[in-house]
Amino acid sequence: MGKKAVKASFSVKSKKKKMIGPPAKISNLEKRSREYLTVGEVKELIDSAKELGRHGSRDALLILITYRHALRVSEATDLKWDQIDLNRGRMHVNRLKNGDPSVHYLEGDEIRALRKLRRDYPISEFVFASERQGPLSPNAVHKIVARAGIEAGLELSVHPHMLRHGKGYQLASEGVDTRAIQAYMGHKNIQHTVLYTQLDPRRFKGFGKDVKL
Repeated sequence: MGKKAVKASFSVKSKKKKMIGPPAKISNLEKRSREYLTVGEVKELIDSAKELGRHGSRDALLILITYRHALRVSEATDLKWDQIDLNRGRMHVNRLKNGDPSVHYLEGDEIRALRKLRRDYPISEFVFASERQGPLSPNAVHKIVARAGIEAGLELSVHPHMLRHGKGYQLASEGVDTRAIQAYMGHKNIQHTVLYTQLDPRRFKGFGKDVKL
């Protein structure tokens, strides 16, 4: 083989070596235009989850409670029945990432659905149990939410943490006090809560009235 052929062969091999390795990570902004869900989108997710598979009722309730109580995935999967007081309609929320725990009210539809879930999964100590009666894995929750998003025909690529963000923005848009939102979501630092209030559109109301069509 001549020098030119050897050089060309080495060049091809070098290019192949450079191509080996994991692809560059795509930013969240490239995958989706926002990182939260609207109330209407959450409702569509819940309705779709109900119709998917043998565990539709469980999965729909998982999405509802994750959204209403602004749970992280690990907080939802670790939720146990001893944190639930169905008689008084209360739920003790343990927060991760050094967050502050709190006690949330349960609405009537949650209580009824939780009673049914307890009958359907009587053995497990975990509220959202797998077929083996252990907790659902975070990966399983991601798949449940993503599949419901596809079934609902949502244009966004949906993941579970968008439910927590959705609740934060919903509370802010309703004019709920920032300190109350902070306590509800378990934020240690109020700067994390302020991110939700910054997207409250009410402060910009009327800004576009100067020019008419």
